[in-house]
Amino acid sequence: MRHVVVDTDTGIDDAHTLLYLAGRPDAEIVAITSVYGNCAEEDATRNIGYVTGLLGLDVPVARGAAEPLRGPAHIAGYVHGKDGLGDLGHDRPLPRVAAETGPELLVRLANERPGELDLLALGPLTNLALALRLDPELFTKYRSVVLMGGSGPYAPPGTLLMIDANINNDPDAARAVFAAPRRELVMVGVNVTAGTILDEHAIAALRASGTPTARFATEILDAYLDFYQNEWGRRIIPLHDPLAAGILLDPAYATAWADGPVNVRGDGFLHRARLMRTHDGLPPAFPYEPAPPTRVITAVDARRFVADFVEVLTR
Repeated sequence: MRHVVVDTDTGIDDAHTLLYLAGRPDAEIVAITSVYGNCAEEDATRNIGYVTGLLGLDVPVARGAAEPLRGPAHIAGYVHGKDGLGDLGHDRPLPRVAAETGPELLVRLANERPGELDLLALGPLTNLALALRLDPELFTKYRSVVLMGGSGPYAPPGTLLMIDANINNDPDAARAVFAAPRRELVMVGVNVTAGTILDEHAIAALRASGTPTARFATEILDAYLDFYQNEWGRRIIPLHDPLAAGILLDPAYATAWADGPVNVRGDGFLHRARLMRTHDGLPPAFPYEPAPPTRVITAVDARRFVADFVEVLTR
């Protein structure tokens, strides 16, 4: 059994992740913190309330960062809809929230239950960086910290990767996270999530199921499908955040990984978090900052994970 604290910028795939975690018998959602990203922080909080209400979950919710450590927030309304759930007009009142902030909740829970909880970060890493300011040893008190973000090692020449949005939205926070001491930090990046596809067949299976979770999961899909059809010419989506949750619960979904220092680097246009290795295991051709080892996932059993995701939501 994994006891999971979820930090989320509750967009469409974040909502899918909460549905998936709630449906897994080996997972308990202990608490949820909100952050900006896929939508504004207030919308992320409203969406947490909506999804937990749908699931009948009563867990602590704390509001987190509304913007990066520096500069204004970039909100991905063109991907998830302005409200984060596809702009379908759901009634989303603010849920009851804790008096403490999201970072304060992350610190308190880790100190109350050291070594028992896993932290799953699905959005920009601002809350985690703010929590580290309160407790620099925070990650050593979580059983593991698993984040959806990063780009793996340097890709083979000529390879293009999907945008590393969670890192790019707050590179300063990401640098603090990858430099922090930890028990285990796992990076599930776009190098593996982009190829973990919920295809037409899987979407049809969800639509045909009729369970409340599957019905909600498919009704919020249209905005996401509208965006990704421009990437691949098909109405399919990558399971970014759900894959990170799957690997937290079942590390065997990862079929290859490498451990080593991760740096956050910008090219003047975008920032990415990368393992400081080339695709063939060599160090990069430039100096880099030392950092504690991060487990960087480099290959996954996408077919098995997608089958499990569909089975859990249609159960």
